[in-house]
Amino acid sequence: MRAVLGRVNRVLLALAGLVLVALGGSVLAIGLGAPAPSWWLHGGRHDVLLDEAERTRWRDEGWWWPVVLAVLAVLVLLCLWWLVAVVRRRRSAEVLVDTGDGDGAVLRGRALERALTEEASQLDGVARARVLLTGRRTAPSARIRLRLEPHVDPGTALHALTTGALTHARDAAGLAALPSEVRLRAVKHRAERVS
Repeated sequence: MRAVLGRVNRVLLALAGLVLVALGGSVLAIGLGAPAPSWWLHGGRHDVLLDEAERTRWRDEGWWWPVVLAVLAVLVLLCLWWLVAVVRRRRSAEVLVDTGDGDGAVLRGRALERALTEEASQLDGVARARVLLTGRRTAPSARIRLRLEPHVDPGTALHALTTGALTHARDAAGLAALPSEVRLRAVKHRAERVS
């Protein structure tokens, strides 16, 4: 879902940017005295955006105002959906831990992130680790990014992470599963000289 929202966000921003640049650039050019392009709505520099005839042309039609209001309502709803999708919190603030007595305890998401980050960064050959906890409080998931030293085998590092840090975090939080997305990247280093 996050990838779809990212693509929609980029496409909408690109379209809005292109429309604004095209309209703004043409208004600026016409205002500075350039000839109006063939697709431009008006003919000259002193022309108004909507004259009296254009503003009142459809006013007496019965279908006009319901269509205008429906289109504007759909645009407002789409903009609100977009805003909520962009602003929505991606991090899991807390994790619900089953204590076994019918009640539950709450574990701060950042505390679990820090513990996972600390344990993952202590693995052999890991230069840096970043952990982001997402999902619902009853079913969290983790996004982990590891920067590996050049000499480390990625398969070995991934195995050590899953059997070590992820297993400890899952057991400590009392979770049945902790789905994780792990991205491995090698640390950039200078070429070694051969003599």
